[in-house]
Amino acid sequence: MDMKAKEFWFVVGSQFLYGPEVLDTVAARASEMADWWNQSGALPCTVVYKATVKTDGEITAIMREANYADNCLGVITWCHTFSPSKMWIHGFDLLQKPYCHLATQYNRKIPNEEIDMDFMNLNQAAHGDREHGFIGARMRLPRKIVVGYWQDKPVLEDLGAWMRSAVGFDFSRKLKVIRFGDNMRDVAVTEGDKVEAQIRLGWQVDYWPVGHLVETMEALTEAEVDAQMAQYRERYDMDTDNEEAVRYQAREEAAMRKILAREGARAFSNNFQDLYGMDQLPGIASQNMMADGYGYGGEGDWKVAAMTALMKEMAKGLEGGTLFMEDYTYDLEPDDEVSLGAHMLEVCPSIAAQRPKIQVHPLGIGDRQPPARLVFEGKAGAGIVVSLVDMGGRLRLIVQDVQVIKPILDMPNLPVARVMWKPAPDLRTGLQCWILAGGAHHTVLSTAVTAQMMKDWAVMMDIECVHIGKDTTVESFEKELFYNDVAWKLKNL
Repeated sequence: MDMKAKEFWFVVGSQFLYGPEVLDTVAARASEMADWWNQSGALPCTVVYKATVKTDGEITAIMREANYADNCLGVITWCHTFSPSKMWIHGFDLLQKPYCHLATQYNRKIPNEEIDMDFMNLNQAAHGDREHGFIGARMRLPRKIVVGYWQDKPVLEDLGAWMRSAVGFDFSRKLKVIRFGDNMRDVAVTEGDKVEAQIRLGWQVDYWPVGHLVETMEALTEAEVDAQMAQYRERYDMDTDNEEAVRYQAREEAAMRKILAREGARAFSNNFQDLYGMDQLPGIASQNMMADGYGYGGEGDWKVAAMTALMKEMAKGLEGGTLFMEDYTYDLEPDDEVSLGAHMLEVCPSIAAQRPKIQVHPLGIGDRQPPARLVFEGKAGAGIVVSLVDMGGRLRLIVQDVQVIKPILDMPNLPVARVMWKPAPDLRTGLQCWILAGGAHHTVLSTAVTAQMMKDWAVMMDIECVHIGKDTTVESFEKELFYNDVAWKLKNL
């Protein structure tokens, strides 16, 4: 679905106390605000003014309707006048979509000459939003609170970012992940409770044998493989004489796309230890699918595959890349430490600084033929790395701010895509915090999605989230992890 086809319902609170003229004015202004937002182009999705609600029954009905409307991804509320909060209880108790409380007012300034009791009765947002906010706090609702004048850039940025988090929530509840084979043997962090992930996040994670993929590859027509090769030539520079190796990747990709389309899946994983019947580990095949929005995880890492897919969905229309990533090695020059991220093959070209090249080189592991892959450098920019880990009984989302830089070395003998970054607050502190939190070696790196979007997504999904940023210290982070452990254990009693 196109971003603009996704709706967020604008529901404005009031009551009958102030008379029909006030209610008519509130409705007209709410409609005007929604139209202005949509015409401004500042928000990624469409705001639909739904109603000015005055009773428990009206609120309950609209929240129930929102739950069952496929195009509605969340509800934005605002209290133009005073809306007694007890009448919101039943509706909020039913709401299953993300909720944003917008605390604003129609007029930017207090009008010195016009302000009288009629004006005060109509413009009571400062009054109404506090009453409205209390019931959200009293009910312990997961919510986003956005504060400020409704036309100002910070408000629009906050609303837009929250909308993208809600897109991730909606996408997550419907996501299917295909595992071609199982996890890499003896690796802990790529394991996890797939039943809990489906209960908590909505992910359906299914196993499909590698043999099924091989059968699908063998059943392809040469025309289908030709079509995939044509796409490679359109997108990338052919920098190899071994076109047969590239063609084999095209066959792998066409087969994987066919299976994922048939199953309605948007993410997949594979494992270099489980390639029975295959000549190559998918390289450019996986990279090119990620370029089109599919999520991927290496070594059977279904969690990072799902996270890559949903973060790509959140990032639609934004500049920057979102990709499966792995920390490999460091450059520990004092005061200038950097991390080198790469993978055996599978780095998404959405972060490429230049047009990627198709090359064929030996892999060194997997005991298969040299696979074709895309080789490029990552584009510089501010970003985040994200890891979702299973802590046993709960999920933890770890988000770290990074600054992606142009690689400081040419690395002429490393024929893979490569990205370098400086972690916040610095490599030593950031790495210590990452390890304390149990962060995985597989991550999603994004220079499009922000830490705030991921925090808001975690609130919507009701999972723990910790953020490593420029002001993080090891001492403060240890305390946060300790308090989170206590809080989440108590919550799940």
